[in-house]
Amino acid sequence: MSNNISDRISNTANSYIGGAKQTVGETIGNNSLAASGAEQRAGAEARQAAADAKTHAEGAGHTAQGKVQQTVGSLTGNTSMEARGHANEVKGDLERKSRYPECLFW
Repeated sequence: MSNNISDRISNTANSYIGGAKQTVGETIGNNSLAASGAEQRAGAEARQAAADAKTHAEGAGHTAQGKVQQTVGSLTGNTSMEARGHANEVKGDLERKSRYPECLFW
């Protein structure tokens, strides 16, 4: 999860730096700098959107896994499995709903 945090920091920094380069380039009439900045910002935002989508999908998987564990645990009388299922479902819900899910499970 710490990789996800460092990736998020890197993507945010690259987005801001790219935006600044784009603005400076446009302001001083340097089309090359403006284009480079726009490309850097767009790339960082695309990488972050992909990471967010992956985290959302993982959260959906944890939610589904938790529901299955709860059901099986309930049907078999295995309270430990039922509790693990509830924990996985909650974890998945938080991953899907939180903007910064990696911070929830340090």
